[in-house]
Amino acid sequence: MSEKKKILYVQTSGPATPERQYAPLILAQTAVAMDIEPIVFYLGLGLKVLLKGEAAKIKIGAFPALQEVMRQAVAQGVKIMACQQSIQLFGGEINPADLTEEAVIAGAATLNDLALDADAILTF
Repeated sequence: MSEKKKILYVQTSGPATPERQYAPLILAQTAVAMDIEPIVFYLGLGLKVLLKGEAAKIKIGAFPALQEVMRQAVAQGVKIMACQQSIQLFGGEINPADLTEEAVIAGAATLNDLALDADAILTF
């Protein structure tokens, strides 16, 4: 039996571009339905979307608030990761305790490993 395919979504866009926030989560949920293992990795400004309460402020059109989409994605098995080095980059502006409970902190080596293991990578 062949190994499950993997797809990595890298989110570098922050709250100032709300129209870019839904795509990786919706695509990741679609990947789960296709029996593909998805991971959404937030780094740089993208990390600010993971601050507690921030995703609840983002809502576009008929879609539910981004926080609800994020919760749905995690409930379906989507892994959400936050870049440890990006936390350090913001020099105290972001504390790991300030991140949403859906996020798991991971380092740069993890991102590199995920990229090497992925069958596809999309960036937002």
